[in-house]
Amino acid sequence: MARLFLLLLLTCAALAAQADEHTVVVTAAAPQKGCVEVEVNGKRAPSMSCLSEKLLPNSNTANRPPPTLSGAEATVQRPSNQLGLYNRAALEHRMGNAFGKSVTPQRPTPAPPASPLLPAR
Repeated sequence: MARLFLLLLLTCAALAAQADEHTVVVTAAAPQKGCVEVEVNGKRAPSMSCLSEKLLPNSNTANRPPPTLSGAEATVQRPSNQLGLYNRAALEHRMGNAFGKSVTPQRPTPAPPASPLLPAR
């Protein structure tokens, strides 16, 4: 009976020692933060929802008007076709079905000459 009791006591002690290795400790942050960090096997994992809230802009910065641009900055913001630069969509429109096939833009076929014998339509 004493051996059985000793064996039970040693088993409980071993289980308690093993449980300490795999214990999950959850600690709550300060109330003003509202974040919870979890520690598992000595590694900390912060709350993702808390980090997302911290990344949101402040309410006073969201209502602020955008800064005014200088003349050069405003020119850079203009589209390329207003600046006279290359614009692929405009080039495709100008070349028509000859785009990528020829350097000569697509032109309609010339009308046949009118016959002087037939009346004009």
